[in-house]
Amino acid sequence: MIAMLAAFTVACRHEPQGMVWIRGGTFQMGCRDCGMPDTLPVHTVSVDGFWMDATPVTNVQFAKFVEATRYVTVAEKKPDPRDLPGVAPEALVAGSAVFTPPKNPVPLDDIGNWWTYVPGANWQHPEGPSSDIRSRMDHPVVHIAYEDAEAYARWAGGRLPTEAEFEYAARGGLEGKRYAWGDEMKPGGRYVANIFQGHFPNGDTGEDGYKGTSPVHAFPPNGYGLYDMSGNVWQWTSDWYRADTYAARAGTTVKNPVGPESSFDPQEPEARKKVQRGGSYLCSEQYCQRFLVGSRGKGEIRSSSSNLSFRLVRSGR
Repeated sequence: MIAMLAAFTVACRHEPQGMVWIRGGTFQMGCRDCGMPDTLPVHTVSVDGFWMDATPVTNVQFAKFVEATRYVTVAEKKPDPRDLPGVAPEALVAGSAVFTPPKNPVPLDDIGNWWTYVPGANWQHPEGPSSDIRSRMDHPVVHIAYEDAEAYARWAGGRLPTEAEFEYAARGGLEGKRYAWGDEMKPGGRYVANIFQGHFPNGDTGEDGYKGTSPVHAFPPNGYGLYDMSGNVWQWTSDWYRADTYAARAGTTVKNPVGPESSFDPQEPEARKKVQRGGSYLCSEQYCQRFLVGSRGKGEIRSSSSNLSFRLVRSGR
């Protein structure tokens, strides 16, 4: 009995706080019916076991990091003119992209109709200088650029998940389902993720209880005990984005893929982008639909926004 108790104590000591053990396995990666070419072909992938944060990193967690390190996020720094050639010097002010719903319906082919660059918007002031996070400490931290997420990971002793690890974990043990919770959008007639209801982008009804981010435990976890693997906030992965990544894997079984060596998005060839996963509170059935578990997102590595966050993983047991 003493030996068993000692073994249990050692096992507990090595369990990272706030993380869930994801046993390795093999799955079908991608999405046949998403209508998104970069999710095809569906292909076989296997991953080793890993630890994953049960939730996205919260404001209270990120605040502890900043207090300990005095870290300053990309959104809090004045942009470098070399990164934005042609932009007037007076326009180079610290800030970030904030969702700004229009009053009326707008064409969906121009994201500028609902995104606004707001000076002074950052993780502590999500909507701009007059806003704060005092009532949102249990919400995911937002306005996080890729290098911000990497800096936190180094401090916390973790890393960002690969795209394959994120999708495998998001599926929660379910094979071939549309969503992280199954095939029904509203099981039992209720929303189980924070997404956009109503007419996008001007008419969010908040039927799921939230307009904007929600607390990380507001919705049920998936089969692995992970929260917000779909909806609420986009989350960075470590993989460079290429539209043809899956095409290069056709007919193969891939073990622990780490993504391509460089980024290429035909829509913005000069931008260096990483894969983002999970969708956010702005994904709807009318636009985006990146809450579909096999879908993919992408983001320029120094970009940030009011719906962009991250979580960490750790290798091995």
